[in-house]
Amino acid sequence: MRKDTQNWIKTAEYDLETAEDIFKIGRYPYVIFMCHLAIEKLLKAHVTEVTQSEPAKTHNLVYLVQKAGLDVPQDTMDFLGDLSNGSVPTRYPDDFDKFVGEYTKKEAEEYLRLTKEAFQWLRQHQNLKE
Repeated sequence: MRKDTQNWIKTAEYDLETAEDIFKIGRYPYVIFMCHLAIEKLLKAHVTEVTQSEPAKTHNLVYLVQKAGLDVPQDTMDFLGDLSNGSVPTRYPDDFDKFVGEYTKKEAEEYLRLTKEAFQWLRQHQNLKE
């Protein structure tokens, strides 16, 4: 496995742990942001291994799945689309007060749960076997 692939994996794991930590303190919009970032980096690890080159500088999870040639289960793919769309306001909030209230504890908890499931599927994929 390439060194840069290993780096993507380590930072993805770190970001997922950060999402869990942020959830505990109740900053729910940033849970969504960190979930997105963790999946994005893990997908970039896949792209790196498959293409043997540096991945594009993009935040589009669906594009990264396609670039890696992954056959992701449909329910996971649907979630990745939601996560991509849901993270946009966390990067570019138009209204801070609305941004802070955008996600409830229950919503953030569900995003975190689904992120962990997708993360596990992606991490166990043969592309990332050492």
